Amino acid sequence: MLKEPRPGRVKTRLGREIGMVAAAWWFRRAALALIRRMRDPRWTIVLAVSPDRAGLESRLWPGELTRVPQGAGDLGDRMGRMLRSMPPGPVCVIGADIPDVTAARVAEAFAALGQADAVVGPAEDGGYWLIGLKRTRAVPPGLFAGVRWSTAHALSDTLQTLPGWDVAQVARLRDVDRAADLMAPTPALPESS
Repeated sequence: MLKEPRPGRVKTRLGREIGMVAAAWWFRRAALALIRRMRDPRWTIVLAVSPDRAGLESRLWPGELTRVPQGAGDLGDRMGRMLRSMPPGPVCVIGADIPDVTAARVAEAFAALGQADAVVGPAEDGGYWLIGLKRTRAVPPGLFAGVRWSTAHALSDTLQTLPGWDVAQVARLRDVDRAADLMAPTPALPESS
């Protein structure tokens, strides 16, 4: 899920500290780098764009990738719409402002869906960088209802909207909301054997 990187419309908390143009520039570069890292034959990338029309027509995002409008509503409304509207099978939704997301991290989340109904990738600030559903059960109509977005309660609130679901957790990563987040070290990935 990503927004058109317009100053004052994306990464506004970061923009209040480093300037709206600089924050939009950072987001643009971060989103394009993430898209490059996510290219993998194991899954299909779909860009859920906002604002709808501008995102669908943008020349910024790679033209060969499918784009869908996020539509109206809060973040939960838009994420729920994406989770419900994708073709059959497991789906993971990620944001574009998490520098440490790699294809290996996303593969870990899809692997977790082999055993669990849902998976979350917690963020250091109490939110999360990924949510995925196996989708062998119907997506709950109340998914994301009452979630306090952009707070330390976003993850715990979301988990409460999945009662009775087996939810796996993968790596805790950081997102970028403030200038200090730009300076945080990137954790090393474990070596594969």
